[in-house]
Amino acid sequence: MKSQLTLNWGVSTNGLKVLIVVLLVIGIFFRFFNLDYKVYWHDEVYTSMRAAGFTRAEIDQELFQNQIVPAQELQKFQHLKPGSTLVDTIKSLALEDPQHPPFYFLIARFWMQVFGSSLTTSRLLPALFSLLSLPLMYGLGLQLFGSRQVASLATALLAVSPFDVLFAQTARQYSLLTVMVLGSSFFLLLAVRSQTWRSWGLYTFSATLGLYIHPFFGLTLMAQGVYVLLLTDFTLKFPEENQVLLLNNSLSKFCLTVGGALVLYSPWLFVLITNYQRLSITTDWTKVSPGLDYLLKLWILSFTCPFLDLDFGFNTIWTYLLRLLVIFLIGVALYTLCRQTQRSSWLFILTSIFVPFLLLVLPDLVLGGKRSATTRYLISCFPGLQLAVAYLLTTKLQQEKRFWRGIVAMLLTGSIVSCTVSALSESWWNKDLSYANAAIAQRINVASLSLVVTDMGDDYTNTGDLISLSYRLHDNVQLLLLSQPPQFEQLRSNVELFVFRPSVKLRQALEQKFHRKLKPIEPTDEYSGQLWQPIKR
Repeated sequence: MKSQLTLNWGVSTNGLKVLIVVLLVIGIFFRFFNLDYKVYWHDEVYTSMRAAGFTRAEIDQELFQNQIVPAQELQKFQHLKPGSTLVDTIKSLALEDPQHPPFYFLIARFWMQVFGSSLTTSRLLPALFSLLSLPLMYGLGLQLFGSRQVASLATALLAVSPFDVLFAQTARQYSLLTVMVLGSSFFLLLAVRSQTWRSWGLYTFSATLGLYIHPFFGLTLMAQGVYVLLLTDFTLKFPEENQVLLLNNSLSKFCLTVGGALVLYSPWLFVLITNYQRLSITTDWTKVSPGLDYLLKLWILSFTCPFLDLDFGFNTIWTYLLRLLVIFLIGVALYTLCRQTQRSSWLFILTSIFVPFLLLVLPDLVLGGKRSATTRYLISCFPGLQLAVAYLLTTKLQQEKRFWRGIVAMLLTGSIVSCTVSALSESWWNKDLSYANAAIAQRINVASLSLVVTDMGDDYTNTGDLISLSYRLHDNVQLLLLSQPPQFEQLRSNVELFVFRPSVKLRQALEQKFHRKLKPIEPTDEYSGQLWQPIKR
């Protein structure tokens, strides 16, 4: 059996201790710095909307009635719906967003009741949840390697991870999902080694909670199942220390506990099955095939963003040259892990990374789609990457080689610089549909009196994006919210007219009314053709 890494906290490691403490402080600072600065994007708007007890259908019915509405009025749908209860929050999700289980949204509702609905308080909740991931990463590192130094460095890498900091400041369930990926992994390893029903019960609880946070926690469960199965299979072929019976027992208990978790999750499984058509409609965007080159680029960006998140342009070679260095470091880390650690350790890391990834990649390659290109769907993979790199760096630092000290310095500098640039930016890549809203609002606010004309749009995402935009618009900006067919009686000549993400029918109707074409407002690279005006004669 390969021996586990055992390192002592001697005098020679004082510098590493100080470094880790500093990194933890920096990581915690970034989680709470400028919480309200970035665009409150479309999905965050829906978090507040669902938690408040509203459905999009009732909001659309109230808003899009050929009427002028002050931009700030849209934010009333981000506060608790009068007379609503927890049942309204659950119904809103079940009817319109069944792919999102209710646990996080119910917590967000309680949070809203106590602390209000401002951008800062909404994002404070996931930031606080993200702190729970730090001790869990430390515990998981100890379980895998028996080394406080590896566990501490892995925790420090998680603390300053640009990806984890970014989603700690996003009012969605993803920071809590990271917590449950780490927590369930810790309890699984504990259960496999201790074989107590208490530890298996804790694993069942964490697995159930993970499923109620996000269905893609199922990727973690599948990876853990493959780990237990392969560990058992390897031990049967290559018996070590009479552990065959112990691991066979682990496999049966794992199946039993996961079965129990699925039984506890069955109420929401019933919701998913009965509302499958709605689920399919709301996730149709993942089935669009963008091409293999696009997927390759996103895979590189996704697997490196836990360490480096500097963007020089999606199609710029420098973006990928820097990231490929990180990919190479990850490859060296995985090779070193497999060569120097116990099978139970490296097998856990490999399954936690590659099983979830392959479960997303294979449907994309066979059926078409871009599930694997959605970075937040790969959350199950990231702790394994951080643990592998932490192990590599700790072992190399013990050899006191200047080269590896330089690698550590560059990697940590890249993470901190990435967090800094992101913290000072109004938008970032995870804002997706609403990425340009800060620039759009700035252009609209320049006018002394603005009127923004729009409708529900061709993809029905305008509701969330308009509420997102309203947080950035000045009080004097008004919105003309049109239905089909649109009515233009309330258009006034004394205002500067903007058209925001119009449907094809609305564009045609406006061009017919003004007898001239609409044109996207420059620069189109910032606004992505989302903001339009009639061509002036």
